[in-house]
Amino acid sequence: MSAANNKRLLRTIAPIIAAIIILSSPTLISFVSGFSNIGLFPPGSRPYGVTYDQWTAKWWQWADSIPKKDNPIADTVGIDCGLNQNGPVWFLTGTFGGSAERTCTIPAGKAILLPISNADCSYSEDPNLKTESDLRSCAVSSENQVTSAQATLDGTNLQWSRVQSPLFNFTFPSDNVAGVPPGPTKAVADGHWVFLQPLAPGKHTIHFIGAGVDYTSTGATNFATEVTYHLNVQ
Repeated sequence: MSAANNKRLLRTIAPIIAAIIILSSPTLISFVSGFSNIGLFPPGSRPYGVTYDQWTAKWWQWADSIPKKDNPIADTVGIDCGLNQNGPVWFLTGTFGGSAERTCTIPAGKAILLPISNADCSYSEDPNLKTESDLRSCAVSSENQVTSAQATLDGTNLQWSRVQSPLFNFTFPSDNVAGVPPGPTKAVADGHWVFLQPLAPGKHTIHFIGAGVDYTSTGATNFATEVTYHLNVQ
């Protein structure tokens, strides 16, 4: 796994927990069985006329367009939660590593898309990637290193789904989170996602954790983060 891929996986992949959930069928869109599926958009659905996989691409276009100093992924308390949030879906984030506890106000009627873990690969970050197939293999390889994932809403376990994005365009700003020259590029992403239908007005808590381990490089590389969102839907 390259340094660039390490950095991308570190963004949103979450912490090692005592009981590890081993993920299967890594290249397929899938659900963890036995968990509550209340209020979730399933894979294959078209929330607000856009396919699930396209929404994950939109998440990356949003996240990668925000300079590092204001990026919600780096925010530990929730002050940047509402930055550049437009449309019917509200985007939540993981971290660059470690934990965060955020307080966030969300307008009623907004769906919520969040990654328990995700990774994208772009031409700008790795000049060795030449084709869409190269990008997809890179993203899938990163997510295949995820060894655990868990999310809860108000204490109830939520299902996640493994989703790969289509090829998408976006533009890195100056002082971007990837540390590459600004400008347009193309990418493919893969991730473990939760896509919630709009929550009832009031206070809610979302908590998600997970872990990734790379045993293919010299020595094991571990990635861990944990996020708690205290949401006020109004």
